[in-house]
Amino acid sequence: MTEADAEPGNAHPVRDRDCVRRPRTAVRLTRYAGLASVRAARLVRAARRWGLRVPPMVWDSLLPALLLLNIVTTRAPQELPVTVALTAALALPLVWRRLAPLTVFGAVAAAAFVQWLMNVQLPADIALLVALYTAAANSGRRGTLVAGVIVEAGVLLACLRWATEGAFLAPFVAVTAMVVSAAVLGVNVRTTRAYLAALEERAARLEQQQDQQARLAVAEERTRITREMHDIVTHNLSVMVALTDAAVYAQHRSPDKATTAMLQISETGRQALTDMRRSLGILRTDEPDAERHPLPGIAQLQTLADQMCAAGLPTRLEVQGGQTHIPATAQLTVYRLVQEALTNTLKHTPTGTHAKVRVRCSTETVTVDVTDSGPPLPGTPPPGHGIPGMRERAAAYGGKLQAGPLSGGGWRVHTRLDLGSSGATSA
Repeated sequence: MTEADAEPGNAHPVRDRDCVRRPRTAVRLTRYAGLASVRAARLVRAARRWGLRVPPMVWDSLLPALLLLNIVTTRAPQELPVTVALTAALALPLVWRRLAPLTVFGAVAAAAFVQWLMNVQLPADIALLVALYTAAANSGRRGTLVAGVIVEAGVLLACLRWATEGAFLAPFVAVTAMVVSAAVLGVNVRTTRAYLAALEERAARLEQQQDQQARLAVAEERTRITREMHDIVTHNLSVMVALTDAAVYAQHRSPDKATTAMLQISETGRQALTDMRRSLGILRTDEPDAERHPLPGIAQLQTLADQMCAAGLPTRLEVQGGQTHIPATAQLTVYRLVQEALTNTLKHTPTGTHAKVRVRCSTETVTVDVTDSGPPLPGTPPPGHGIPGMRERAAAYGGKLQAGPLSGGGWRVHTRLDLGSSGATSA
């Protein structure tokens, strides 16, 4: 015994090498098996794609060809004329079974009856099951029932003639089971097709509804942006025009007042730009002004009143009740209603007109009342988008806007917003 054999670690050197080689062999076999499964899957997919490219009539021609080949190769020459003719009559109509299922079934059933009359047994009788399956898969319940009864009658006649004596029940039950299986398989195929068609129709309808909802959402968003831009631009431009006229009028007589008016014009312009960025910034996540500047609300009505006073429309504001519980969107609606009403007063009334704004806040409602002391105006509202936009804003909170002349002169805009209405959520 050598020293290497005497060492404990080298007692079985050959076995140790085998233990190292076996895992490597197992890994290689696993790898080869995985590659084989991948190749088999690729072959199956390729065969499926190739099969989809082949016309269905070609597949339907395989069974008649096989049945005719079987007759030609297995029957005696003296039997060929009759058997080939009957096999062709039974099998060849299957080529057009997808185009005219019931017609093909009738032709196959008639050929089978002639075969029974001539007392000739053929393997082509399987064409009856194929025709029954096609009729069940492409016709209604009545057609399937009639076809099944006809085939079952043929089964009964065939078993009565060709079944061996004393063995009628077994072949009759076996063939009847095949008939029922073909009919049930056809009905299942028809049901599956109808279900898939219903799913496709539902998917198309849902897609159309989603498309319509997207268009409605775009239209609503476009209307909202248009309304916001109208309120912002009309109000601020009206104030800027009034301040510009005052600055031009006072530039020689009172330069200090003209300078103040020009500064207010600049401030109004910057405020208009800020409001526009804020309104449009709601649609953009990268717009910083949307987060820096909150939406105007009831607390900003005093600033609005001071702005109107500077533009030449003395405005008095009364706010009753707390507004901390009122949602921001409702406060924005109140602010826009008051802003549009005062802008209309500034545009359509002469100098010296006074305006009064009264806002009453409660738990469930907010009442807005804007009046002015202008001269009597006709009952029709001024043309434009101002009052229709105000009606839309009020309707979002279940309110009805009342805008019209007062009996003693002036104009009044009144509405009451319902904070608990369903429309407040969509607003």
